[in-house]
Amino acid sequence: MSVKFVESCKLPTRWGEFQMHGFHDEATGKEHIALTLGDLSTTDPVLARVHSECLTGDALFSLRCDCGAQLEFGLAAIAEAGRGILLYLKQEGRGIGLLNKVKAYQLQDGGADTVEANESLGFSADLRDYSICQSMLAHFSVSQVRLMTNNPEKVAALTELGLNVVERLPISTGRNSHNEKYLETKAGKLGHIIEE
Repeated sequence: MSVKFVESCKLPTRWGEFQMHGFHDEATGKEHIALTLGDLSTTDPVLARVHSECLTGDALFSLRCDCGAQLEFGLAAIAEAGRGILLYLKQEGRGIGLLNKVKAYQLQDGGADTVEANESLGFSADLRDYSICQSMLAHFSVSQVRLMTNNPEKVAALTELGLNVVERLPISTGRNSHNEKYLETKAGKLGHIIEE
């Protein structure tokens, strides 16, 4: 596998002190991180979140999506449990990249939904690749997870990689007046299970 572990360090956050682990995908040149808390070496399933990068939502506090809220929810849940892992994958805009995401947002400003915008730019609705998770989780000897996600495709992708997703835990956060259409599209066109 082309994903190589690079180094680890402490990462103090407002939820607690995580360990941050860097990984480099030699095939794509992309850099990914894992945030861990507690002892992952036991055989008990690990509370996990697989989160694709969303600069606009995670760092710029955009209300157009629920990504930033989901990231915070995942870190807070792991901290509360005292044990878990969050994989932060460099897959901006469902894999289309930041500048194409700006173009997609402009199309959405004109009335397109998130799927229509990506397809208008010549992309599939979702280009994310979860195969990198296999090597990252194997580095920590994690084979069973309790996955925080609303996306059944993510569960299926991890299962196909040989991981045992023993439970899917829904994330109900981040809904606002600016992302109603986005959330409806995630449910209606991408199959996400979004609970109130």
